[in-house]
Amino acid sequence: MVGVLNKIHSTPPESIPGLLDSVRPMLHSCQTTNAAMAALIPPSQFWRWKEMWTNSLRTAIFSAALVEFLATGKLISLPEVCHILGIKDEWRGRFALPVEDYLHGLISLVNELSRLAVNAVTLGNFEAPIQISIFVKDLFAGFSMLNLKNDTLRRRFDSLKYDLKKIEEVVYDVSLRKLAPPPQGGRQI
Repeated sequence: MVGVLNKIHSTPPESIPGLLDSVRPMLHSCQTTNAAMAALIPPSQFWRWKEMWTNSLRTAIFSAALVEFLATGKLISLPEVCHILGIKDEWRGRFALPVEDYLHGLISLVNELSRLAVNAVTLGNFEAPIQISIFVKDLFAGFSMLNLKNDTLRRRFDSLKYDLKKIEEVVYDVSLRKLAPPPQGGRQI
């Protein structure tokens, strides 16, 4: 799934919808796997076994978030991710999507979008970095409101600052060279 999504860095903007259509069935295939895991985990044993699939679940969250951003330019919500991955509320004690894993997936999204901002310019898409910049700034503002403890989520949150700086440098270069039109209405960058 991530391997196919990595093609966004070398795919022209008009070909992105076809690429996303090829990823969606892979995302939906996670439903079967998640249902099988939920059936295997005994009641009230989620936290005991959670670490066995955390990285895979975060990757699926990241993939769902990236597909949503590329398709609509919007942030995918936690309930929407649960729906796409087939995670049901009645599994709560056996299998669930923790908020922490959702946030890790969003940080991975920003890490990937900082790469996309650079690569979009090389493909001649000068508006993409501006859209990415607005999205990442809003996401960064949301993360800044959280009281994160000194754990892996906090350390990964710190990486957002560097990604945001990288995106801002791309937007600055594009704006300085007048390669993209200024944003219409709404927020100014």
